[in-house]
Amino acid sequence: MVNEFAKMRHLRVGLVATIMVIGVLALSLFAVVSSPDFDPDSPQAWNALLAGMSLGVPLISPLLLAVLASRQTDIEHQGNGWLLQSTSGITPGGLCRAKFAALGVIVTAVTIVTSLIVLVFGKVLAGILPPAPLGHWAGFTLCMLVINLAVLALHILLSAKVENQLVALGVGVLGCILAVFSQGLPPATAHVTPWGYYSLAQAAGYQGDQIQAMPISYPSIAALAVIVGLVFAVLTVRFDRQED
Repeated sequence: MVNEFAKMRHLRVGLVATIMVIGVLALSLFAVVSSPDFDPDSPQAWNALLAGMSLGVPLISPLLLAVLASRQTDIEHQGNGWLLQSTSGITPGGLCRAKFAALGVIVTAVTIVTSLIVLVFGKVLAGILPPAPLGHWAGFTLCMLVINLAVLALHILLSAKVENQLVALGVGVLGCILAVFSQGLPPATAHVTPWGYYSLAQAAGYQGDQIQAMPISYPSIAALAVIVGLVFAVLTVRFDRQED
């Protein structure tokens, strides 16, 4: 995993991570600025920020996660890294797992830091007086993190298997569209694709003319984590066997 962090220095991973933070933050703040009913004295004021993040994360994360996975994996295709790593005793599957571990640290940090920044903004700059719904906020952050990591794992597999990285980026763009439009679809439909789970983690949204807190589908997101974890483990082991 240390080698993967070393590779990141030349791949502008920090820039992509910064764009993720700024993008979600900007959309969250826009939800506050554009809401004519925003009242910092109301407990519902926090819902505007949660609604902004519930839109910002699925609108931005799928594509940028695809970029992260693609850049970290394409270096192996370009430099014949799969073969070079094999001579060092690192199998393709092991290399994929190392990439997930390294990028997972970055994605975890980005997701948590973004959530904390929005929380601090609401209290300090927007001046929201009622206490923040920390339990709901933490649950939303955790679920978004789980979904981000699941999407990241699938993109690493795709980028490792398909040498043309335009395919992975195209899937990332499609993921953004599916993630956003899934918010207007029935929950059963949202279960069809990994990106649909972003809508199941939506913490707040418009119900009628007001922004209201929304229940998060914790069991579904937990199931996603288990299923993607098993798929990632099985396929990376198959990568190893194919190499043998």
